Amino acid sequence: MTMTSSVRPASRPAAPPSAARRKQRGPRTTILALPALVWYLVFMVGPMVAIFVIAALHWPGMLQPTSFAGVDNFRALFDDPVFWQAVRNTGLQMVIALPVMIVCAYMIGYYVAQKPPGHRVIRYLLFVPGLISTPAKAMVFYAALSPDGLVNGALKSVGLGSMTDAWLANPDTALYCLIALDVWAGIGFTAVLFAARLDSVPEEIGEAAQLDGAGHWRAMWRIHFPVIKEYVGVVTMLQFLWTLFGSAQQVLLLTQGGPANSSTTLSFLVYEKAFMESDLGYSQAVGVVLFLAGLAGLLAIRRAFRQSY
Repeated sequence: MTMTSSVRPASRPAAPPSAARRKQRGPRTTILALPALVWYLVFMVGPMVAIFVIAALHWPGMLQPTSFAGVDNFRALFDDPVFWQAVRNTGLQMVIALPVMIVCAYMIGYYVAQKPPGHRVIRYLLFVPGLISTPAKAMVFYAALSPDGLVNGALKSVGLGSMTDAWLANPDTALYCLIALDVWAGIGFTAVLFAARLDSVPEEIGEAAQLDGAGHWRAMWRIHFPVIKEYVGVVTMLQFLWTLFGSAQQVLLLTQGGPANSSTTLSFLVYEKAFMESDLGYSQAVGVVLFLAGLAGLLAIRRAFRQSY
């Protein structure tokens, strides 16, 4: 008797439970993220597109009719000496404020991360500038830098009365006073961020450096800095954007761009043209340049720190 055996077709292996769960989770995750995506498109991408649209319009005021201008606003922009003065001032602000802020904040953060006596109090004190509103910060600097302020009073008390000046009213010093305010306002908060990141570095790294005879200076720059280099790049990007786009507040409160446009920055020029001179098209043409400058700066910082984020 011949026995025949039926061969069953190989059954398809069942998908792992984790893969099945991931497939089910995909649509749910998209649905949950949909409100945030809509918010981002409406309030982030929308205004970004509006900058480029308004820059191509003649718009002499919020309630005034508009007309198409093409590249006329950009022609007027590049022929305007005030714009080029604002470019120089903004470039100088970035070149001075950003390196000073990041380097000093890192050094202070490293010191705090070593947990010296009273390090908890130092962390709170470093946060103080971040707890003060921008108008209050401006008033502090106005009181210090006015002709009868603290700086001139200190110079007179040590016999340097000839060096006193109206710091905010002098074209040679007004911009540097604003840069000093930027550094003072950002250095403490940035130092606390660096200290928090340095706290997560394994203690074995520092102990190994001490056994090799490395002092604090070498350990700070040769050992710990490479470990948190990615984080330094992120913080540098954030401070670059904050200084580039947020300087208009200090300029408006302390100098209003003067004297003789010596302290006018690109971000303040956007405000000035839009709300003081009611030239919205020109204002957003400056906004396009500011946007491109911010993008170029971020790419340059990313390249400098050679990161993959």
